[in-house]
Amino acid sequence: MKRMLVVLVLVGNILSGASAWAGSRSGVVTVEVDLSAQEKGEEAKLWLPYPTSDNDQLVSSVSVTGDYAESGVYTDRVNGTSILYARWEKGAQSRKLTLSFAVERQEVLRRELPQREKPWNKADFAPYLAATTLGPLDGEVKKLADSITNGKKTVLEKARAIYDWTCENTYRDPATRGCGKGDVCALLPKPGGKCTDISSVFIALCRAAGVPAREIFGIRLGKKEAEDITTWQHCWAEFFLPGYGWVPVDPADVRKAMLTEKLELKNPETAEYRAYFWGGIDPYRVKLAMGRDLVLNPPQAGAPLNTFGYPYAEIGGKALDFYEPKSFAYRISYREK
Repeated sequence: MKRMLVVLVLVGNILSGASAWAGSRSGVVTVEVDLSAQEKGEEAKLWLPYPTSDNDQLVSSVSVTGDYAESGVYTDRVNGTSILYARWEKGAQSRKLTLSFAVERQEVLRRELPQREKPWNKADFAPYLAATTLGPLDGEVKKLADSITNGKKTVLEKARAIYDWTCENTYRDPATRGCGKGDVCALLPKPGGKCTDISSVFIALCRAAGVPAREIFGIRLGKKEAEDITTWQHCWAEFFLPGYGWVPVDPADVRKAMLTEKLELKNPETAEYRAYFWGGIDPYRVKLAMGRDLVLNPPQAGAPLNTFGYPYAEIGGKALDFYEPKSFAYRISYREK
């Protein structure tokens, strides 16, 4: 019990410096988009990750308002991500949309993982064993994955070895833009980045070793009564354990805690973080999207999206820079429910 209390306090410190902890977090997230200042006389299109309920989060009181010509909620056919789409005509002088929703998010703890592996069919998990544009599975990636998992027989053993390697060999680089691109080949020789980078390394190595894995994109929820969370996007990972289900891991938050608290790998606090984020994630986050190389629905004019953790918009068929929310322009806020 003492060990668990220590872990909970530590994880609370990652997110806000607070020592309080809760098994769930409830609040209202509001996304406000205003494309009125963008180039006039062009058709404007907007795609937002649209929150949905699952076993770990309950989404309710969804509200969508604005002066768009049309809007709708669609689904990405490959990953099942829900998408809010809106369009403004060429002559529109104002282009505003507000998405608001209430969410109750649960802490996730997957601790009793079975050591004995049940039979499974890799063909059933083909999308989670496939390469992506920035996450190849051959060459140096395959070579490293084989080295890390040498002697490991089961999915659980391989996933744990890759998780430990990722925690020990990557690092958080605050200079990385946004959440990072997740370019695995660029990261292997210089494994510094943010959450998408570190999660992408874990996922590519897992897939190369025959472990189904996927990334989850979302945004962190505030711990204060009201907070601006515009730049609080976060990415974590899951691997599939046969006979059990999807197991969350977050080596990126391990490295974030180490940087924030100036911890070394040998520190006892680091061991606590590593233990917690192996099969555990805090409730101060909401899941929004999955997948890489996305063709949106309706389809965007540009190339497939590397990730869909941010709002995406096109003016006259040209994409806006979603890493620059002020010029885009959008704002995301959180308030306690």
